[in-house]
Amino acid sequence: MIVALVQAEDWVAEAIADLPAFLRQHIDNLDFQVRPWPTPAEKRAAGVPEHHDLLGLYRGIPLTQRTSGYNLVPPDIIFIFQGPIEAHTDGSPVAIRELIRHTVWHEIAHHFGISDDRLRELGAY
Repeated sequence: MIVALVQAEDWVAEAIADLPAFLRQHIDNLDFQVRPWPTPAEKRAAGVPEHHDLLGLYRGIPLTQRTSGYNLVPPDIIFIFQGPIEAHTDGSPVAIRELIRHTVWHEIAHHFGISDDRLRELGAY
């Protein structure tokens, strides 16, 4: 890895802290984990072809799909995959930090029930 794991984790925390307060208040049952690479099973589950990269993954029940019976459940998880993120940059810490931020916000959008198609419509890519 180009940057230390602890640095990547700090940048994830920074991206979360930079969210507007009205969004941050809705991510209290959401865990963030930085991992080196996704597993083949995670890539398959996300519909990512074998030779493509997966930068992040939201695993959970989006807020838009939760019912009144949603309680006492383990937290949803957002995985941030450091290796693919670094591979998609020029390797500079500034570029890695920015792509981590973009990926965190992208995965949080899925937590809020926003699909990839809708993110494209909104110009988030």
